[in-house]
Amino acid sequence: MGNEIICSLSEMEEDSRDKQIVDLRAGAESRRVIYPGAIHICREDFSDRFAELSPEKPIYLLGRSTRSGAEAALFLREKGIESRCVEGGFQAVVLKRLQILLQDKSASEEYLKNAERSIIKRYRDKLWSGFVKAIGEYRLIEDGDRIAVCISGGKDSTLLAKLFSELYAHGKRNFEVRYLVMNPGYSRVNAGIIESNLRLLDIPAEVFDSEIFKITLKAGESPCYLCARMRRGALYSKARELGCNKIALGHHYDDVIETILMGMLYGGQIQTMMPKLHSTNFPGMELIRPMYLIREADIVRWRDGNDLHFIECACSLTEMAEGAPAGVTESKRAEVKALIASLTEKNPYAEANIFRSVENVHLDTLIAWKSKGVRHHFLDDYECKEEKKWQSGS
Repeated sequence: MGNEIICSLSEMEEDSRDKQIVDLRAGAESRRVIYPGAIHICREDFSDRFAELSPEKPIYLLGRSTRSGAEAALFLREKGIESRCVEGGFQAVVLKRLQILLQDKSASEEYLKNAERSIIKRYRDKLWSGFVKAIGEYRLIEDGDRIAVCISGGKDSTLLAKLFSELYAHGKRNFEVRYLVMNPGYSRVNAGIIESNLRLLDIPAEVFDSEIFKITLKAGESPCYLCARMRRGALYSKARELGCNKIALGHHYDDVIETILMGMLYGGQIQTMMPKLHSTNFPGMELIRPMYLIREADIVRWRDGNDLHFIECACSLTEMAEGAPAGVTESKRAEVKALIASLTEKNPYAEANIFRSVENVHLDTLIAWKSKGVRHHFLDDYECKEEKKWQSGS
Protein backbone atom coordinates (compact mmCIF):
# COMPACT_ATOMS: atom_id res chain seq x y z
CA MET A 1 0.00 0.00 0.00
CA GLY A 2 1.07 3.63 -0.52
CA ASN A 3 2.29 6.05 2.12
CA GLU A 4 -0.74 8.33 1.88
CA ILE A 5 -2.37 8.72 5.26
CA ILE A 6 -5.88 9.00 3.74
CA CYS A 7 -7.43 6.28 1.61
CA SER A 8 -10.83 5.51 0.15
CA LEU A 9 -13.22 2.95 1.61
CA SER A 10 -12.72 0.73 -1.44
CA GLU A 11 -8.94 0.80 -0.95
CA MET A 12 -9.38 -0.39 2.62
CA GLU A 13 -11.73 -3.17 1.56
CA GLU A 14 -9.46 -4.27 -1.28
CA ASP A 15 -6.51 -4.71 1.07
CA SER A 16 -6.53 -8.50 1.45
CA ARG A 17 -4.03 -8.55 4.31
CA ASP A 18 -4.96 -9.47 7.87
CA LYS A 19 -5.85 -5.92 8.90
CA GLN A 20 -7.46 -4.18 11.87
CA ILE A 21 -10.35 -1.76 11.40
CA VAL A 22 -10.97 0.68 14.25
CA ASP A 23 -14.24 2.58 14.75
CA LEU A 24 -13.41 5.87 16.51
CA ARG A 25 -16.93 7.21 16.93
CA ALA A 26 -18.57 7.91 20.27
CA GLY A 27 -20.62 5.18 21.93
CA ALA A 28 -24.14 6.06 20.74
CA GLU A 29 -23.00 6.58 17.15
CA SER A 30 -21.03 3.35 17.01
CA ARG A 31 -23.85 1.20 18.37
CA ARG A 32 -26.27 2.15 15.62
CA VAL A 33 -24.23 1.12 12.57
CA ILE A 34 -21.37 -1.29 13.04
CA TYR A 35 -18.75 -2.12 10.43
CA PRO A 36 -18.21 -5.92 10.34
CA GLY A 37 -15.18 -6.92 12.37
CA ALA A 38 -14.35 -3.40 13.52
CA ILE A 39 -12.83 -2.76 16.92
CA HIS A 40 -14.47 0.09 18.81
CA ILE A 41 -12.10 2.52 20.51
CA CYS A 42 -13.60 5.97 21.06
CA ARG A 43 -11.38 8.80 19.78
CA GLU A 44 -11.21 10.37 23.23
CA ASP A 45 -9.74 7.12 24.63
CA PHE A 46 -7.51 6.26 21.70
CA SER A 47 -4.17 7.43 23.14
CA ASP A 48 -4.80 5.31 26.24
CA ARG A 49 -6.11 2.20 24.48
CA PHE A 50 -4.16 1.96 21.22
CA ALA A 51 -1.89 -0.66 22.86
CA GLU A 52 -4.80 -3.10 22.56
CA LEU A 53 -4.11 -3.18 18.80
CA SER A 54 -1.49 -5.41 17.21
CA PRO A 55 1.44 -3.36 15.86
CA GLU A 56 2.16 -6.20 13.41
CA LYS A 57 -1.05 -5.70 11.43
CA PRO A 58 -2.02 -2.67 9.32
CA ILE A 59 -4.64 -0.46 10.96
CA TYR A 60 -7.48 1.35 9.20
CA LEU A 61 -9.35 4.06 11.09
CA LEU A 62 -13.00 5.03 10.67
CA GLY A 63 -13.60 8.35 12.40
CA ARG A 64 -16.66 10.55 12.56
CA SER A 65 -14.92 12.57 9.85
CA THR A 66 -11.73 12.37 7.80
CA ARG A 67 -9.93 14.67 10.22
CA SER A 68 -10.58 12.68 13.38
CA GLY A 69 -9.36 9.52 11.65
CA ALA A 70 -6.26 11.29 10.31
CA GLU A 71 -5.31 12.50 13.80
CA ALA A 72 -5.35 8.91 15.08
CA ALA A 73 -3.45 7.63 12.04
CA LEU A 74 -0.70 10.23 12.54
CA PHE A 75 -0.48 9.27 16.20
CA LEU A 76 0.10 5.61 15.26
CA ARG A 77 2.61 6.41 12.51
CA GLU A 78 4.71 8.35 14.98
CA LYS A 79 5.00 5.08 16.89
CA GLY A 80 6.03 3.20 13.76
CA ILE A 81 2.69 1.46 13.21
CA GLU A 82 1.27 1.21 9.69
CA SER A 83 -2.01 3.09 9.67
CA ARG A 84 -4.39 4.92 7.36
CA CYS A 85 -7.73 6.64 7.75
CA VAL A 86 -10.73 6.35 5.47
CA GLU A 87 -11.76 9.51 3.63
CA GLY A 88 -15.12 10.70 4.93
CA GLY A 89 -14.86 8.50 7.99
CA PHE A 90 -17.82 6.32 8.83
CA GLN A 91 -20.02 8.45 6.58
CA ALA A 92 -18.28 6.73 3.66
CA VAL A 93 -19.71 3.44 4.95
CA VAL A 94 -23.18 5.01 5.15
CA LEU A 95 -22.88 6.35 1.60
CA LYS A 96 -21.92 2.94 0.23
CA ARG A 97 -24.89 1.29 1.96
CA LEU A 98 -27.29 3.85 0.53
CA GLN A 99 -25.85 3.42 -2.96
CA ILE A 100 -26.23 -0.37 -2.75
CA LEU A 101 -29.84 0.08 -1.63
CA LEU A 102 -30.55 2.36 -4.60
CA GLN A 103 -29.42 -0.41 -6.95
CA ASP A 104 -32.07 -2.79 -5.56
CA LYS A 105 -35.42 -1.46 -6.82
CA SER A 106 -37.67 -3.66 -4.66
CA ALA A 107 -35.63 -2.97 -1.51
CA SER A 108 -35.55 0.79 -2.12
CA GLU A 109 -39.32 0.87 -2.76
CA GLU A 110 -39.93 -0.93 0.54
CA TYR A 111 -37.53 1.48 2.26
CA LEU A 112 -39.55 4.46 1.01
CA LYS A 113 -42.92 2.89 1.82
CA ASN A 114 -41.91 2.10 5.41
CA ALA A 115 -40.50 5.59 6.03
CA GLU A 116 -43.64 7.29 4.72
CA ARG A 117 -46.19 4.93 6.26
CA SER A 118 -44.61 5.09 9.71
CA ILE A 119 -45.14 8.87 9.86
CA ILE A 120 -48.93 8.55 9.77
CA LYS A 121 -49.16 5.10 11.39
CA ARG A 122 -46.53 4.01 13.90
CA TYR A 123 -45.35 7.53 14.87
CA ARG A 124 -48.60 9.35 14.19
CA ASP A 125 -49.17 10.59 17.77
CA LYS A 126 -45.65 11.99 18.15
CA LEU A 127 -44.80 13.23 14.65
CA TRP A 128 -47.85 13.75 12.47
CA SER A 129 -50.07 15.08 15.27
CA GLY A 130 -47.38 17.52 16.48
CA PHE A 131 -46.82 18.74 12.93
CA VAL A 132 -50.52 19.33 12.23
CA LYS A 133 -51.08 20.91 15.66
CA ALA A 134 -48.27 23.44 15.17
CA ILE A 135 -49.58 24.40 11.73
CA GLY A 136 -53.02 25.07 13.17
CA GLU A 137 -52.06 26.59 16.51
CA TYR A 138 -49.57 29.08 15.07
CA ARG A 139 -51.34 29.56 11.69
CA LEU A 140 -48.25 28.61 9.74
CA ILE A 141 -49.91 27.89 6.39
CA GLU A 142 -52.42 30.19 4.68
CA ASP A 143 -54.37 29.73 1.45
CA GLY A 144 -52.18 30.38 -1.57
CA ASP A 145 -48.85 30.01 0.22
CA ARG A 146 -45.87 28.87 -1.81
CA ILE A 147 -43.50 27.28 0.70
CA ALA A 148 -39.82 26.41 0.23
CA VAL A 149 -39.01 23.46 2.50
CA CYS A 150 -35.30 23.75 3.27
CA ILE A 151 -33.34 20.52 3.63
CA SER A 152 -29.87 20.46 5.16
CA GLY A 153 -29.48 16.68 4.84
CA GLY A 154 -29.92 15.85 8.53
CA LYS A 155 -32.71 13.89 10.20
CA ASP A 156 -34.80 16.94 11.19
CA SER A 157 -35.07 18.71 7.86
CA THR A 158 -35.50 15.44 5.95
CA LEU A 159 -38.41 14.47 8.19
CA LEU A 160 -39.87 17.95 7.63
CA ALA A 161 -39.78 17.32 3.88
CA LYS A 162 -41.61 14.00 4.28
CA LEU A 163 -44.20 15.56 6.60
CA PHE A 164 -44.95 18.19 3.96
CA SER A 165 -45.07 15.48 1.32
CA GLU A 166 -47.67 13.57 3.35
CA LEU A 167 -49.66 16.74 4.06
CA TYR A 168 -49.77 17.63 0.40
CA ALA A 169 -50.70 14.08 -0.60
CA HIS A 170 -53.43 13.51 2.00
CA GLY A 171 -54.42 16.93 3.32
CA LYS A 172 -56.00 20.11 2.04
CA ARG A 173 -54.03 21.35 -0.96
CA ASN A 174 -54.37 25.04 -0.28
CA PHE A 175 -50.66 25.68 -0.79
CA GLU A 176 -47.71 24.81 -3.04
CA VAL A 177 -44.40 23.40 -1.88
CA ARG A 178 -40.86 23.40 -3.29
CA TYR A 179 -37.95 21.50 -1.77
CA LEU A 180 -34.58 23.22 -1.52
CA VAL A 181 -31.12 21.88 -0.68
CA MET A 182 -28.24 24.30 -0.41
CA ASN A 183 -24.74 22.86 -0.61
CA PRO A 184 -22.59 25.36 1.33
CA GLY A 185 -19.44 23.33 0.72
CA TYR A 186 -20.15 19.79 1.93
CA SER A 187 -17.52 17.10 1.49
CA ARG A 188 -17.95 14.71 -1.42
CA VAL A 189 -19.15 11.97 0.93
CA ASN A 190 -21.76 14.12 2.72
CA ALA A 191 -23.04 15.53 -0.56
CA GLY A 192 -23.37 11.96 -1.82
CA ILE A 193 -25.40 10.94 1.24
CA ILE A 194 -27.80 13.85 0.75
CA GLU A 195 -28.26 13.05 -2.93
CA SER A 196 -28.84 9.34 -2.19
CA ASN A 197 -31.43 10.11 0.48
CA LEU A 198 -33.29 12.49 -1.82
CA ARG A 199 -33.61 9.67 -4.35
CA LEU A 200 -34.45 6.96 -1.83
CA LEU A 201 -37.08 9.06 -0.05
CA ASP A 202 -38.54 10.47 -3.26
CA ILE A 203 -37.93 14.12 -2.44
CA PRO A 204 -37.84 16.20 -5.66
CA ALA A 205 -35.47 18.82 -4.32
CA GLU A 206 -33.61 21.52 -6.17
CA VAL A 207 -29.94 21.57 -5.15
CA PHE A 208 -27.88 24.74 -5.46
CA ASP A 209 -24.30 25.49 -4.47
CA SER A 210 -22.70 28.25 -2.43
CA GLU A 211 -19.28 28.87 -0.87
CA ILE A 212 -20.49 29.73 2.62
CA PHE A 213 -18.22 27.25 4.45
CA LYS A 214 -15.19 28.63 2.61
CA ILE A 215 -16.12 32.19 3.55
CA THR A 216 -16.94 31.51 7.21
CA LEU A 217 -13.73 29.54 7.79
CA LYS A 218 -11.88 32.84 7.28
CA ALA A 219 -14.23 34.78 9.54
CA GLY A 220 -12.30 34.49 12.81
CA GLU A 221 -14.64 35.01 15.76
CA SER A 222 -18.29 33.83 15.67
CA PRO A 223 -18.07 31.82 12.43
CA CYS A 224 -21.19 29.81 13.42
CA TYR A 225 -23.27 32.99 13.75
CA LEU A 226 -22.03 34.27 10.39
CA CYS A 227 -22.64 30.89 8.75
CA ALA A 228 -26.22 30.73 10.06
CA ARG A 229 -27.01 34.24 8.82
CA MET A 230 -25.47 33.60 5.40
CA ARG A 231 -27.25 30.29 4.98
CA ARG A 232 -30.58 31.83 5.97
CA GLY A 233 -30.05 34.70 3.52
CA ALA A 234 -29.13 32.34 0.68
CA LEU A 235 -32.24 30.24 1.31
CA TYR A 236 -34.50 33.31 1.40
CA SER A 237 -32.97 34.57 -1.82
CA LYS A 238 -33.37 31.24 -3.65
CA ALA A 239 -36.92 30.77 -2.33
CA ARG A 240 -37.95 34.22 -3.54
CA GLU A 241 -36.37 33.47 -6.92
CA LEU A 242 -38.71 30.44 -7.12
CA GLY A 243 -41.73 32.58 -6.30
CA CYS A 244 -42.10 31.38 -2.70
CA ASN A 245 -43.37 33.59 0.11
CA LYS A 246 -42.26 31.33 2.99
CA ILE A 247 -39.36 29.11 3.93
CA ALA A 248 -39.87 26.17 6.32
CA LEU A 249 -37.04 25.05 8.62
CA GLY A 250 -36.71 21.84 10.65
CA HIS A 251 -36.25 23.27 14.15
CA HIS A 252 -38.03 21.23 16.81
CA TYR A 253 -39.24 21.51 20.42
CA ASP A 254 -35.82 20.71 21.88
CA ASP A 255 -34.21 23.45 19.78
CA VAL A 256 -36.74 25.87 21.26
CA ILE A 257 -36.08 25.08 24.94
CA GLU A 258 -32.33 24.99 24.37
CA THR A 259 -32.51 28.44 22.74
CA ILE A 260 -34.45 29.84 25.71
CA LEU A 261 -31.83 28.64 28.21
CA MET A 262 -28.90 29.65 26.00
CA GLY A 263 -30.26 33.19 25.80
CA MET A 264 -30.50 33.37 29.59
CA LEU A 265 -27.18 31.72 30.44
CA TYR A 266 -24.96 33.07 27.67
CA GLY A 267 -26.83 36.10 26.33
CA GLY A 268 -28.29 37.59 29.49
CA GLN A 269 -31.72 37.87 27.87
CA ILE A 270 -35.11 36.20 27.76
CA GLN A 271 -36.18 35.25 24.26
CA THR A 272 -37.37 32.24 22.32
CA MET A 273 -37.17 30.70 18.86
CA MET A 274 -40.46 31.85 17.35
CA PRO A 275 -42.75 29.44 15.45
CA LYS A 276 -42.90 32.00 12.64
CA LEU A 277 -41.48 35.42 11.89
CA HIS A 278 -41.31 37.95 9.08
CA SER A 279 -37.96 38.44 7.40
CA THR A 280 -36.34 41.80 8.09
CA ASN A 281 -34.12 41.70 5.00
CA PHE A 282 -36.51 40.08 2.51
CA PRO A 283 -39.84 41.99 2.53
CA GLY A 284 -42.85 39.77 2.00
CA MET A 285 -40.95 36.63 3.05
CA GLU A 286 -41.73 34.66 6.20
CA LEU A 287 -39.99 31.85 8.09
CA ILE A 288 -42.07 29.03 9.61
CA ARG A 289 -41.14 26.13 11.91
CA PRO A 290 -43.80 23.41 11.54
CA MET A 291 -41.89 20.93 13.77
CA TYR A 292 -42.10 23.34 16.70
CA LEU A 293 -44.03 20.86 18.87
CA ILE A 294 -42.13 17.69 17.87
CA ARG A 295 -39.57 16.19 20.27
CA GLU A 296 -36.11 15.29 18.99
CA ALA A 297 -36.29 11.86 20.65
CA ASP A 298 -39.30 11.02 18.49
CA ILE A 299 -37.44 12.09 15.34
CA VAL A 300 -34.61 9.77 16.37
CA ARG A 301 -37.10 6.92 16.87
CA TRP A 302 -38.47 7.46 13.37
CA ARG A 303 -34.95 7.51 11.93
CA ASP A 304 -33.72 4.42 13.78
CA GLY A 305 -37.01 2.53 13.45
CA ASN A 306 -36.75 2.78 9.67
CA ASP A 307 -32.95 2.27 9.52
CA LEU A 308 -32.51 5.69 7.93
CA HIS A 309 -29.10 7.33 7.71
CA PHE A 310 -28.40 11.04 7.33
CA ILE A 311 -25.45 13.38 7.61
CA GLU A 312 -24.56 14.64 11.07
CA CYS A 313 -23.20 18.16 11.51
CA ALA A 314 -21.29 18.53 8.24
CA CYS A 315 -19.73 21.92 8.93
CA SER A 316 -16.10 22.24 7.86
CA LEU A 317 -15.29 24.10 11.07
CA THR A 318 -16.71 21.24 13.17
CA GLU A 319 -14.60 18.72 11.29
CA MET A 320 -11.49 20.82 11.80
CA ALA A 321 -12.18 21.05 15.52
CA GLU A 322 -12.50 17.29 15.91
CA GLY A 323 -8.75 16.97 16.16
CA ALA A 324 -8.69 19.09 19.33
CA PRO A 325 -8.45 17.53 22.80
CA ALA A 326 -11.61 16.02 24.25
CA GLY A 327 -13.97 18.59 25.75
CA VAL A 328 -12.47 21.60 23.97
CA THR A 329 -14.94 21.55 21.06
CA GLU A 330 -18.16 21.06 23.03
CA SER A 331 -20.61 23.66 21.84
CA LYS A 332 -22.76 25.85 24.05
CA ARG A 333 -25.86 24.13 22.70
CA ALA A 334 -24.44 20.74 23.66
CA GLU A 335 -23.74 22.04 27.16
CA VAL A 336 -27.30 23.31 27.50
CA LYS A 337 -28.69 20.05 26.12
CA ALA A 338 -26.80 18.15 28.82
CA LEU A 339 -28.00 20.61 31.48
CA ILE A 340 -31.63 20.15 30.47
CA ALA A 341 -31.22 16.37 30.57
CA SER A 342 -29.83 16.53 34.11
CA LEU A 343 -32.65 18.85 35.23
CA THR A 344 -35.25 16.52 33.74
CA GLU A 345 -33.87 13.57 35.72
CA LYS A 346 -34.79 15.44 38.92
CA ASN A 347 -37.93 17.15 37.63
CA PRO A 348 -39.87 15.50 34.75
CA TYR A 349 -41.71 18.78 34.11
CA ALA A 350 -38.53 20.82 33.60
CA GLU A 351 -38.63 20.77 29.78
CA ALA A 352 -42.31 21.68 29.57
CA ASN A 353 -41.83 24.45 32.13
CA ILE A 354 -38.96 25.95 30.13
CA PHE A 355 -41.13 25.89 27.00
CA ARG A 356 -44.13 27.45 28.75
CA SER A 357 -42.06 30.10 30.54
CA VAL A 358 -42.05 32.35 27.47
CA GLU A 359 -45.83 31.96 27.16
CA ASN A 360 -46.37 33.16 30.74
CA VAL A 361 -44.33 36.36 30.89
CA HIS A 362 -45.58 38.88 33.50
CA LEU A 363 -44.44 42.31 32.29
CA ASP A 364 -45.27 43.92 35.66
CA THR A 365 -42.52 41.84 37.28
CA LEU A 366 -39.77 42.66 34.76
CA ILE A 367 -37.03 45.25 35.34
CA ALA A 368 -36.73 46.06 31.64
CA TRP A 369 -37.87 44.74 28.28
CA LYS A 370 -37.68 45.55 24.59
CA SER A 371 -40.57 45.87 22.17
CA LYS A 372 -39.99 46.58 18.46
CA GLY A 373 -36.46 47.67 19.22
CA VAL A 374 -37.48 50.16 21.94
CA ARG A 375 -36.25 49.56 25.48
CA HIS A 376 -38.70 50.02 28.34
CA HIS A 377 -37.91 50.17 32.07
CA PHE A 378 -40.21 49.61 35.04
CA LEU A 379 -39.24 53.03 36.43
CA ASP A 380 -40.61 54.76 33.31
CA ASP A 381 -44.12 54.87 34.76
CA TYR A 382 -43.53 53.53 38.27
CA GLU A 383 -44.85 56.57 40.15
CA CYS A 384 -47.62 57.13 37.61
CA LYS A 385 -48.96 53.63 38.18
CA GLU A 386 -49.00 54.12 41.95
CA GLU A 387 -50.83 57.44 41.63
CA LYS A 388 -53.46 55.94 39.35
CA LYS A 389 -53.96 53.05 41.77
CA TRP A 390 -54.79 55.41 44.66
CA GLN A 391 -56.97 57.63 42.52
CA SER A 392 -59.04 54.63 41.50
CA GLY A 393 -59.36 53.62 45.15
CA SER A 394 -57.86 50.20 44.60
